[in-house]
Amino acid sequence: MSDGFEYKQGLIVRLDLKMGRGKIAVQCAHAAVSAAEEARLRFPEWWKHWIEEGQAKIALKVSDLDSILRLEADARSKHLPFCIVKDRGLTQVQPGTITCLGVGPAPSHVLDGLTGDLPLL
Repeated sequence: MSDGFEYKQGLIVRLDLKMGRGKIAVQCAHAAVSAAEEARLRFPEWWKHWIEEGQAKIALKVSDLDSILRLEADARSKHLPFCIVKDRGLTQVQPGTITCLGVGPAPSHVLDGLTGDLPLL
């Protein structure tokens, strides 16, 4: 594997919302924690290996809501752990706005099959 990690997590952010850097960081944190908890419960071996490897994460971007919803559907169909983040709307976006998607931790080659064409954030 080119990145040296057997397991990793993808954090995918919508750019069309024009969130500030701090807001993006917090949304990614929500996605990372919640998707990791899903993995811990449903895929404990994946989660354990990911924790032991150092919890590799990759931050990626998409242009709009449709792109995130397609990725969510793909993650669901592949039976991967994921979390879609819907904001409470207290600061920069409206309540219920989907801001971010966390996928994994999962085997790197599986995650790459889902997110490998996305640009880095």
